[in-house]
Amino acid sequence: MPQQETPGGAKLRTLSPGDNPVVRAVGRVPAKVHTKLLVAFVATALLVVAVGVLGVRLLGQSNERVESLGELQRRSAAYSELRSDAGHVRLLLSGNLAGDFDQIFPFADRDAGGDWAVDLAAVDALDTLRASMHPENLGFVPSAEDEQYLGRIRETSTDLSRVMARIVAAGKAGREAEDADRLDAEDAVSALREFAIQLDNATTTRTKALIAQNESAYTSSRNLFIGGAAGAIGLALLLGFVLSWSLIVPIQRIGARLSATASGDFTGHVDVSNRDELGALAANVNRMNDELRRLYKELETASQHKSDFLASMSHELRTPLNAIIGFSQVLREGMVGEVNEKQRDYLDDILSSGNHLLSLINDVLDLSKVEAGQVELEVAPFSLRDALESGVVMVRERATTDGVQITVSDSSDVNLVDGDERRVRQVIFNLLSNAVKFTPAGGSVDMHAAQVNGEVQVSVADTGPGIASKDLERIFEEFQQTEAGLEQREGTGLGLALSKRLVELHGGRIWVESQVGEGSTFVFTLPSKAVAR
Repeated sequence: MPQQETPGGAKLRTLSPGDNPVVRAVGRVPAKVHTKLLVAFVATALLVVAVGVLGVRLLGQSNERVESLGELQRRSAAYSELRSDAGHVRLLLSGNLAGDFDQIFPFADRDAGGDWAVDLAAVDALDTLRASMHPENLGFVPSAEDEQYLGRIRETSTDLSRVMARIVAAGKAGREAEDADRLDAEDAVSALREFAIQLDNATTTRTKALIAQNESAYTSSRNLFIGGAAGAIGLALLLGFVLSWSLIVPIQRIGARLSATASGDFTGHVDVSNRDELGALAANVNRMNDELRRLYKELETASQHKSDFLASMSHELRTPLNAIIGFSQVLREGMVGEVNEKQRDYLDDILSSGNHLLSLINDVLDLSKVEAGQVELEVAPFSLRDALESGVVMVRERATTDGVQITVSDSSDVNLVDGDERRVRQVIFNLLSNAVKFTPAGGSVDMHAAQVNGEVQVSVADTGPGIASKDLERIFEEFQQTEAGLEQREGTGLGLALSKRLVELHGGRIWVESQVGEGSTFVFTLPSKAVAR
């Protein structure tokens, strides 16, 4: 269908699959159809693989972040415990324990060296703290940043251990520890606790930062995966759309061209720019269309020449034939002298053959006129019942001779119709004469007319041998007869062909319903414009 020029015409053509430049570009790729399909399948598979690889990579990164977070949380737990141990040492050595001596050491005698017991407990706690900093006890290898804090904690704990050794030694000797040692111990344990707090806080900060990073990375990974999957799906759909329409559009255009060619339209060509099998097929269809157009014109010319020849020859033959028939009738009637019995038989043969030949010539002439478009119907109201009865009268003599009964069913609902009375009578006579000719002795022929669905329908039913299903359409073609017709050695196969053309000139239809051994019913109609009045 041609595109209408509108302000948005260019956009409409771009959106149309057949005119889309991408679709046309794919069609013009010089590759076979199966190659294009294979490329499309491989490209789709690669897109799926790419999405899968992206997903695996994102999952791997997420797993690495989870492992890093788990490792960091284990370090945070260990450093929290270290911080707790440092705090415990500080509490043991601080003066705050003085008021809680009886609760911590309920069985110790304060006057018998209770402070020395506290110092021993602090030394034990300090040893526990120093042992917990060993990598085997930590369960992991500290990072370089952590190692800076741990180094300070080790140095401070070592200094504190030396001070505590002097304090404990003084306690064992039963004397008071030096105030300077107590002050050094207090300063060292405070520094020890401060370093432990800094290590714990730094680890906690990194843990929180990693958790926030994981959350952000998860969102980014999710969006990246969704975007990649959506992009792959979009590319696959686009690829499928472009490739499918680069194949579908040519097939549709070739199909439309073939349909037009089948209906007799040879004026167009298929516009397919594909450089594959479909393009080659379109080129062959165009060549076939051109060749059929040439042959059709030749056939039309030959048919016209045939029709002109038959019409001319029919006129030329009828003139001498009418003379032969006329003079034979004169001789048969004895108008120029008496004839004997033998001569009368010969004259009967001449008259019978002459009339048969004249009927044949008339059919050929009428058929050639119809094919040449030279028949003009003289449409006027006429009595269809009278036409039916006239047809019966014309074949009654032969029917009586052959022992065939002819009846006309009640057609009271049909009277006057519009049409060419002479041509309708000719159709009726052809159908009746065929029915009588093929009905055996003792059989019957029935004619009936009625209004059916706004049409006048005339049927002629006989009890003859019937017609094979393979011949139901063929018998309406020129010079075609059934096996029964060939055995009869009568007619030339023009009667039904002429009847079909005459009925169609009226805008009606003709067909036959028959089964072998059960007789035949020929039916023709006159259209709604020829309804009974």
